[in-house]
Amino acid sequence: MEQDKLSHLDKDGSANMVDISEKNITTRAAYASCVVFLSEKAYQLVKKNQIEKGNVLNIAKIAAITASKKTHDLIPLCHQIPLSKVDVEFILNDENNTIKIQSIALTDWKTGVEMEALTAVSIASLTIYDMCKSVDKSMKITDIKLDKKTGGKSGTYIRE
Repeated sequence: MEQDKLSHLDKDGSANMVDISEKNITTRAAYASCVVFLSEKAYQLVKKNQIEKGNVLNIAKIAAITASKKTHDLIPLCHQIPLSKVDVEFILNDENNTIKIQSIALTDWKTGVEMEALTAVSIASLTIYDMCKSVDKSMKITDIKLDKKTGGKSGTYIRE
């Protein structure tokens, strides 16, 4: 169900943090993804773990998890959420030299973890870019999106 108004604006249209004090604690999950397109050379170097800066996918995973835990520091009106789990998976596609990044964020809390899941894939993709840019400046990061969310007042959302 879509809302008729933005939840982060007060009656005067000024930004404010949503009051979640009266909300119930529920189990919540969010799944996000994005895709990084690389040159064949960069893709093969990542796949063979031969990028000079180190193991790209391991470092991107650590960066993603760390960033998800700091989402409230990065996005001004996000609540600090006690995360139960954050995980990141990389799916390599040899046919088009892409890395699909998928994340999951879980909590038992009063508000959702969509932004944490989205932050995880965003920072993972930026880490891949940073670590590979000396080999391929033409990389492209696309399709950052929420794929699914469960829990909370609005229930389940699944991208079609």
